[in-house]
Amino acid sequence: MEELLRILSDLHPDVDFETQENLIDDMILDSFDIVTLISEISESFDVTISAEHIIPENFNSAKAMYELIQKLEDEE
Repeated sequence: MEELLRILSDLHPDVDFETQENLIDDMILDSFDIVTLISEISESFDVTISAEHIIPENFNSAKAMYELIQKLEDEE
């Protein structure tokens, strides 16, 4: 989780990603951010995020993103 929080903080240093749970709904993250996150997460965690996983629910909070990463790690 620390690595994910670092990635998110590098993207938006002004956001408290540990408490924010509406990153997409509140338009904190935009489509460019998501593309950047997918690339960074794929590289850092050695997982592949396919199109079926690119839904708002998986990117609305750091917790949701981390749960997606764990799920993808278990699948590989």
